[in-house]
Amino acid sequence: MPLLSSDPGTAPSAEEPPDTGARHKLTTLTGLAALSLDAMASVAYGPEAIVLVLAAAGGHGLGFTLPVTLAIAVLLAVLVASYRQVIAAFPDGGGSYAVARAHIGRRTSLVAAASLVLDYVLNVAVAVTAGVAALTSAFPGLYDERLWLCLGVLVLITAVNLRGIVDSARAFVVPTAVFIGSILALIAVGLFRSAPVSTEAAAGHASVLVGNATTVGALLLLKAFASGCSALTGVEAIANAVPSFRAPAVRRAQRAEVALGALLGVMLIGLSVLISRFGLQPVEGVTVLAQLADASFGHHLAFYVVQFATMVLLALSANTSFGGLPVLLKLLARDNYLPHVFGLKADRQVHRHGVLTLAAVSAALLVFSGGDTNTLVPLFAIGVFVGFTIAQTGMVIHWRGVRGPKWAGKAALNGLGALLTGVGAVVVTATKFHDGAWLIVVALPLLVVGFGWVHRAYARIGERLGVGRIPEPPHRDRSLVVVPVSSLTRLTSEALTAAASLGDEVRAVTVCHPDAEDRIQTEALERDWALWNPGVPLVRVTSQRRSVGRPVATYVREVAAADPGVRITVLIPEVEPARMWQRLLQNQRGAVVAHAVRHETDAVICRLRFRLLDRP
Repeated sequence: MPLLSSDPGTAPSAEEPPDTGARHKLTTLTGLAALSLDAMASVAYGPEAIVLVLAAAGGHGLGFTLPVTLAIAVLLAVLVASYRQVIAAFPDGGGSYAVARAHIGRRTSLVAAASLVLDYVLNVAVAVTAGVAALTSAFPGLYDERLWLCLGVLVLITAVNLRGIVDSARAFVVPTAVFIGSILALIAVGLFRSAPVSTEAAAGHASVLVGNATTVGALLLLKAFASGCSALTGVEAIANAVPSFRAPAVRRAQRAEVALGALLGVMLIGLSVLISRFGLQPVEGVTVLAQLADASFGHHLAFYVVQFATMVLLALSANTSFGGLPVLLKLLARDNYLPHVFGLKADRQVHRHGVLTLAAVSAALLVFSGGDTNTLVPLFAIGVFVGFTIAQTGMVIHWRGVRGPKWAGKAALNGLGALLTGVGAVVVTATKFHDGAWLIVVALPLLVVGFGWVHRAYARIGERLGVGRIPEPPHRDRSLVVVPVSSLTRLTSEALTAAASLGDEVRAVTVCHPDAEDRIQTEALERDWALWNPGVPLVRVTSQRRSVGRPVATYVREVAAADPGVRITVLIPEVEPARMWQRLLQNQRGAVVAHAVRHETDAVICRLRFRLLDRP
């Protein structure tokens, strides 16, 4: 049969308004605030991750902090340039998933999608726990309540995102601006210092420098590079959420991507320069960023502003996931790899089901970890490296196919990025495997298998429904409407009137149980029915069990077997009370009958709502 012009695998879009809703979409500035918090907040732990690794080589190892950071900045530049091209080539969003789907293959694209899903979920949990950890460091009395604090922050961020990504962006513009301004001011002031103004923050804390220092070898530098690359998480978020931007969406998203890369690069390099300038050493219980703020500003108001801004932004950096993951889930739903409900939007251009699912899974992770950051960090950043590598490899193939101006240089740039991020993925996985990264190694293929299972289920459903093929012309069959009744009331009259309007034949069915009380009630109903004489036969169905739904379903099944050509509709009359609390007074027989008929027959179910008003 000829194919229809519509895409058989597309998720329903009936709920999406025809208007694009520009006022509910992002500008370059709000996009930066909504989708860059993850990357921005990473400057709080990226340089520290480098320092902690290099500390194994003692003070001499710390001298390599700036070279390692410069290498990461080079990779950042490569990634930003690459994702600018991804944004232009794939304006529907999806990032590495979209690139792999178009240029590498279905299975690789699912690996990319699974890695992004895992990274986004872990980012929420890590961001919230890190923010709360900063709070409990300032107020130790809250330490035992950290799990509830984490869940409270998660509820707050979820509530803001359910109002729309623009509202979330507006809410986070000020904290983002304060944080960026604080870090840039810290760097600018620190560059004019010849020595630390204060070391009070680190006073009394033990150094974590290794006494029996190792040599600075290639493996140590590679491990430091891989650990520091945790600062690159979130760089891909803007490319994943291009449809969330106002028109021209591609141009706005590209500007936001460049702004993110420039700010992140400046902050990372600036902080590393200050680490080398001041000769800072990692100490227990005090972050490197806190030491830098102390060294540049002194232990005064500005120091606490930096700490507070860092705490707030770390907690709110979970918003990056709420901006990027729902769009990715929408694309997976469109391609039949997730339930189509993830493709639906609410009035404010919100993928509500994606937001709520992300919140629920993140809450489960928070409960599992007890609100402890250290439990979650070993699982973090592996997925994003996998996504980076796949996206870069796909863009190499893209340039080889397009062969536009200077395509060879662009392909070489992407190839270098794929090599660096691929090495990073291997190193991070190997070094963190025994610390819990094995969970990601197991979860990622399981998620890919789950995507495939959903896709095959949709394929079977589409085949049975004949989706994409022109169906046979509709025709009229003889119809029978069955109406379950238990008494003679106005509701019964309304139900029979509706049934007579729907079908060629109407039958009322009442269920009778063997005990004396039920027989008396049924006989009374039959006498009243004969006196009323509505022109509809009343059929008595006897059941030995005290049930209502199954006897009705059995009767419908017997009628269908006796007359295969008839179309049977079961019309179930139900009262809808005037007030919500009055629903507790109902016996729920309608729901019981509907459940039994739905599961045991192929009949059409029609539930008639008879509304009661406050006054008759």
